Amino acid sequence: MKLTTFSDYTLRVLMFLALNRDRLATIPEIAAAYDISENHLMKVVHQLARAGVIESLRGKGGGIRLAREPEDIRLGQIVRTSEGSAPIVECMSDDGGTCRIAPACRLAAVLVRAFDALFATLDEYTLADLVRAPRSLKALLVRG
Repeated sequence: MKLTTFSDYTLRVLMFLALNRDRLATIPEIAAAYDISENHLMKVVHQLARAGVIESLRGKGGGIRLAREPEDIRLGQIVRTSEGSAPIVECMSDDGGTCRIAPACRLAAVLVRAFDALFATLDEYTLADLVRAPRSLKALLVRG
């Protein structure tokens, strides 16, 4: 399985904010730190704000910050939200897809079990677990 770029960026934004709890951060600042697109980050930040994971303050001196403590942000929930509810494979879609072997295939059940295990593992960790070495992480995010 490969997480989408959206999920990757979502986790990166949260890590950046967790490392910089003492101030507001900006999308351009985060984009520069990771050398990624501001446009993509705007979508990520919008979803995180809608989900109540971050706060967005508009206007001069505005920016974004975590809305909850890093210890209260479970990685499994973040990835579930960012990945959306698209079916894992075609045969699991609402219309059943066009797979000929769907009525007798056991793949969907195996994949559901595998994804459940992935999310169960992610649920064991919080954002705080990802930023346990703040100095070394912050040093890597400084643009020089």
